[in-house]
Amino acid sequence: MNFTRWSARLPGITGTQRRAAARPDLATVGDRRADGTVPAARAEQLTDETAPVPAVDELPAREVLDRVPALVALVHGPDHRVAYVNDAYAAAFGARTPGGSAREALPELRELGLLPLLDQVQRSGRPRTLKSRKAPDGRSYTFTCTPVAEPENDGRDDRDGHGGRGVLVFATDVTDHADAAERLRASERRQRETAVTLQRSLLPQVLEQPDDLRIAATYQPGGTEAAVGGDWYDVITLGGGRTALVIGDVMGRGVRAAAVMGQLRTAVRAYARMDLPPHEVLQLLDGLAADIDANQIATCAYAVHDPNEGRLVYASAGHLPILVRDENGTVLRADEPTGPPLGTGGWVHASGSVPLSPGSMAVLYTDGLVERRDEDLDEGIAALEHALAGATGSPQVVCDRLVRSAGVQADHDDDVAVMVLQHPARTGPDGELFRNAALELLGGVEAAPRARAFASGVLTSWRFPPDLHDLGVLAASELVANSLQHGTPPMRLRLRRTDRRLIVEVTDGDDHLPRRRRAEPGDESGRGIAIVATIATSWGSRRTPGGGKAVWCEFTLPGAAGRRGPR
Repeated sequence: MNFTRWSARLPGITGTQRRAAARPDLATVGDRRADGTVPAARAEQLTDETAPVPAVDELPAREVLDRVPALVALVHGPDHRVAYVNDAYAAAFGARTPGGSAREALPELRELGLLPLLDQVQRSGRPRTLKSRKAPDGRSYTFTCTPVAEPENDGRDDRDGHGGRGVLVFATDVTDHADAAERLRASERRQRETAVTLQRSLLPQVLEQPDDLRIAATYQPGGTEAAVGGDWYDVITLGGGRTALVIGDVMGRGVRAAAVMGQLRTAVRAYARMDLPPHEVLQLLDGLAADIDANQIATCAYAVHDPNEGRLVYASAGHLPILVRDENGTVLRADEPTGPPLGTGGWVHASGSVPLSPGSMAVLYTDGLVERRDEDLDEGIAALEHALAGATGSPQVVCDRLVRSAGVQADHDDDVAVMVLQHPARTGPDGELFRNAALELLGGVEAAPRARAFASGVLTSWRFPPDLHDLGVLAASELVANSLQHGTPPMRLRLRRTDRRLIVEVTDGDDHLPRRRRAEPGDESGRGIAIVATIATSWGSRRTPGGGKAVWCEFTLPGAAGRRGPR
């Protein structure tokens, strides 16, 4: 192949370049006369300081390409036969004999996947670029393929439409840039792995499984290109059969967001132990979030399930609405009340409630599950409602199905946390293990013996062993006596059994919470709570909505330890 014909049409090389390329044996045009001789006088007078600089269009194309540091190759025809490679190309990949097909003569281009790109350039007549590919010599190059056309077809067959068209391959060494980018990516991967490890270590390793609920949760970090966020969830057993459920999302990314998340999760658990109403827990968290980092905010939903009430009482700080599906498959969106995110301050949160009767299921989630850049947030929530309405099976099965239906994959661009809780409808033998009994305490001191008789009869019908029967009756007697002495009407005694424990609870209208204290030998009172704390597995008290308090204690049933864990 005559290189002169191809170099004559290279971009930016015109006019005299063609003539110079056709006569590579000639010196620069500006140094000769028309007959090719050099004037003697001028030859004697020329020095390095006075020698004229040749014009750009007077430089031979091949001489220029031979001297550029970039790698240059010229191929022509449909099979990309080699017309030329410059010295830099030969130094990188070895000398090449003109005329051979690129598939055999330029194996490095085949390994880099450039042959299909050459076909595209030749067909379209448009340049194409392939960025930062590592070549067999171990260095990285950016390849630009530019179409060049022959001035004449010389009568050759051109049925394919590009017989007279070639491709100039121009490769720039970007090894330093590629290495720097790889070091940056490696650093980002290490930081992300650190954040993921921190995030997962701060999430509950094993979810608490309360007696009356079945719960499953999942956390999916964002894809490799996305920094880990501060999504979290938690399940907290409050005692007395009640359970707190938490889900939240710290705004921001990386280790800092995960660290803030860990502090908030720890604080939630501490506040939950105080058995406060949901809105009071969020009120405390709001002030703490501002103290932790005034520049970061977080959304959070905190809910409490009480099996005696059959409702989910919740409060939300800027978080997405809880979804509840009843036993008939109808999905309810718990929208109100919702306050601003934690850390904003100046807001008084409020609690709301939504039914969660036996057979119902609820879903708490973060925005990564429903928020997409190309659609409205309400559309994502509506899609989740539709998926929940048709989901069946255990909470774990439902949780996995909701994640799949939302299209969450390994390369998802945001963190996702989902928690599914189910209040199962128990019937038959299983239903016999979950029983309730209540007595309104009317009258004065005569209420105490009635309470003891009621507790004894109920525990006998539940076929408790004698020792547990006696302890339950004693606990009921002491709690009722304490309420009669220090509380106000209305008063109620409630007994509840599950497959794991017996719960004794007394409520009254006074909001003063009892505390355990050491009674002096001459004191006639002050020993009731101490007795309950001694004989029971655990005990506690809380204020009830609308005023008043509840004091409870629990007894673990024989063999209950073997029935713990996810069910």
